[in-house]
Amino acid sequence: MDQKGSVSSHQDKPVPRCSLGSSSGLHYGALVNSVSSLAPLASDKPPISQRRAYVAIAVLCYVNLLNYMERYTIAGVLSDIKNFFDISDSTAGLLQTVFICSFLLLAPLFGYLGDRYNRKYIMLCGLSVWLLTAAGSSLVSKSQFWLLVLLRALVGVGEASYSTVAPTIIGDLFSGGQRSVMICIFYIFIPVGSGLGYITGAGSANLTGDWRWALRITPIMGLVGLVLMVFLCPNPPRGAAETHGDGVTGHSSYVEDVKYLLKNKSYVWSSLGVTSLAFLTGALAFWLPTFLARAHVTQGLRPSCTGESCNSTDSYIFGAVTVATGILGGALGTTISRQLRDRFSHADPLICAVGMLGSVPCLFITIFVASSSIPVTYVFIFFGELLLSLNWAVLADILLYVVVPTRRATAEALQITVGHLLGDAGSPYLLGVISDAILSSNPDTSDFRSLMYSLLLCPFMGILGGVFFLITTMYITEDKKAVQRLVEGLQPQQAPAPDSSMELSNKSDV
Repeated sequence: MDQKGSVSSHQDKPVPRCSLGSSSGLHYGALVNSVSSLAPLASDKPPISQRRAYVAIAVLCYVNLLNYMERYTIAGVLSDIKNFFDISDSTAGLLQTVFICSFLLLAPLFGYLGDRYNRKYIMLCGLSVWLLTAAGSSLVSKSQFWLLVLLRALVGVGEASYSTVAPTIIGDLFSGGQRSVMICIFYIFIPVGSGLGYITGAGSANLTGDWRWALRITPIMGLVGLVLMVFLCPNPPRGAAETHGDGVTGHSSYVEDVKYLLKNKSYVWSSLGVTSLAFLTGALAFWLPTFLARAHVTQGLRPSCTGESCNSTDSYIFGAVTVATGILGGALGTTISRQLRDRFSHADPLICAVGMLGSVPCLFITIFVASSSIPVTYVFIFFGELLLSLNWAVLADILLYVVVPTRRATAEALQITVGHLLGDAGSPYLLGVISDAILSSNPDTSDFRSLMYSLLLCPFMGILGGVFFLITTMYITEDKKAVQRLVEGLQPQQAPAPDSSMELSNKSDV
């Protein structure tokens, strides 16, 4: 067979940028006939150098750190805010709920824009809104609690734009094992930022004697991130990592994107697992420092806080534990994933299930031991958070390899929306409501006991999340292969039949 003629005909026709046209409907689990070619030439070079990609990762991680620092600064000074505004547990939980609600409501919009327009500009606009509203939160007076609630809601606008888009940029800069490592590094900054939020919030309040200064640290640092993003963050072609820089273009409607995702069983079940994880971690992150402070009072280790400035020791310790477990858990989860993924294709959701189910006994012990031993409580908080932290980077990697490149931002957005809507948007407020209800129904119950009983909802959500991830293991292998066939395995349309294209491919390899 004349291999030369086949090669020359391929070279005479330039390879077009890969297209996932809407005409095919992109049926889930099927190969798309409208794709011209997703097999890159050996001579193709990525449009973004490796050095520039690493610099971009550093910038994205820095901004992600600030996002989560700002998100949990409120929790680090929650007792101070409660005393300043003289509000109940349920009203205090509302501060986190309104932030998450705006975050989740706008995530689908930014997901839609992120799959179609310049992602760098989207992040810059969102970050600018975030800086202004976060700084404005520190200027409210004692009679303006409503304004603090409103500004916290607007902070979610900025974070929605960043959280939906940034992971997809990482997915387009790296592929394979390298992508897993970079995603791990990016998501490690979620618990690290959360922990530092407690620490910087409490530290700033103690240092200045005013809790408002806790809300001014991240906006100042955010200005640096804004400048770095302008000059150092690229907007790579979608699917560039899988196609050696060619990229993949899509012409599907938003409705088609959503239909595709709803038919993707791995995506649906893992998103339900993410929702359970968000409910659990959101509730714990917001209420555990306050729960531990009340445990100290119950044991007679410190007096009850009645002034505007409260003892912040628990915020420091809880923040440090969150940072440590975030780094260790993220690295451990990614390492186990990379070791097992080649041998067991369903390893990733199984790791997530083990993390969720393994944290359940740790949470039960934490809740019931707090009234008698603070050191033992912190030990089980450490192990519980370590097991939960196994999940973050692995979950992000699952989404990237079971969803086609042109729909990843939409997938991120919908997962964020569902995860927050049914997860941490309501969990802090719900636990506050349960705590207040217990107090009102039984006035002899202490505020420590009422919060303790409300926290019992968290372990049950851990069990539910573990079940969702176990179900995901049933579909993950086929869904991953479907995307791989679509992005990496298709041959040019000129090949008349599967047998002949296989023959040509085999001869080209010789």
